[in-house]
Amino acid sequence: MLTLLMTRPRAAAERFVAQLAPGVRDRLRVICSPLMEIALRPGAVSAQDARGVIFTSANGVAAARAAGLRPALPAYCVGAATADAARRDGWPVEETRDTADALVAALVLRRPPAPLLHMRGTHARGEISGRLTAAGIETRAQAVYDQRLVGLDSAALAALAGDGPVIVPLFSPRSARHFADLCQGSAPLYLAAISPAAAEPVENMGACALIVAERPDGAAMAAAVERLAERASRVEGPRGAQ
Repeated sequence: MLTLLMTRPRAAAERFVAQLAPGVRDRLRVICSPLMEIALRPGAVSAQDARGVIFTSANGVAAARAAGLRPALPAYCVGAATADAARRDGWPVEETRDTADALVAALVLRRPPAPLLHMRGTHARGEISGRLTAAGIETRAQAVYDQRLVGLDSAALAALAGDGPVIVPLFSPRSARHFADLCQGSAPLYLAAISPAAAEPVENMGACALIVAERPDGAAMAAAVERLAERASRVEGPRGAQ
């Protein structure tokens, strides 16, 4: 059986696995070993003058909830999962784009009332607040949660030390870099990266296959994992088949 090593936090990992086609999912042994843990940062969220909020992950939505913010402002989101989380908490979502670049471009065209508040992690890419402010849409960023790197657990290390294929989806450049630093063993690796930037840290790991998702979203990553599963199954096949 193929191993699917999920390195996202468990709830996000379970949502991702549920996206896979049943015929593929049933052939996978899933190990969940998050490479990051999310910790909400203490302290008040300052949204007093904001006229809209930007969420780039469901973690930002959770931080807003923990801070007791009333979901009364229009929300602008990166990713369908983020938008779904915001809607569940009652935020009126007015714009959703697949990437930070696409959201910035959409907001520059839309010219929403400002200032905006971007509730993000301590480690963030895209420079959303700076780019929007430079475009004349005043935006303030506030780090409301931390993404702390953690090690692989014993089940993940055992799988990587074995001889069976291990499929690893990598959802950010930071987690890809951390995985490359931690990975030891001789297991055949089949890697899926959400973007070229996430692929770069693992390009020299000698993986049997490395696929960059066609789009930086969960559906495209699920399609990449399904392609890797088919490829790994053909290679393994009946013993002796090539």
